[in-house]
Amino acid sequence: MPNQPTPNPLLQMLPLLLIFLVFYFLLIRPQKQREKERQEMLKSLNKNDEIITSGGIHGTIVNVKEKTVIVRIDDNVKIELEKNCISYVKKPQGSAVS
Repeated sequence: MPNQPTPNPLLQMLPLLLIFLVFYFLLIRPQKQREKERQEMLKSLNKNDEIITSGGIHGTIVNVKEKTVIVRIDDNVKIELEKNCISYVKKPQGSAVS
C-alpha cells in the first residue's frame, strides 16, 4: 500500500468552524440582541405605559416596583404582575416612528 499524506488537521476542522459561524450569525447573535432590547424595555417601564402581557392581557401601568408592576386592566381592577410577563409596550398613537 502506498503511503498517503495525512490531511492538515486545520483543514478538517474548517467545515465545523464554518457551520459554527453560520449558526452564530443567524441564530445566536440575533437572539442575544433581542434579549438585550427586551431587558432595556423592561428597565424603561413607566407609569401610564400601555402594555400587553404574555397572556394577552391589555392594561395600563399604575405603579412600577423593583420586580413587579401594578397594572390597571379595567375600572377599579388592578393586578400585580412580574415584569417578565410583559411582552410588549404599546406606543402612543400620536408618536412618529423615525
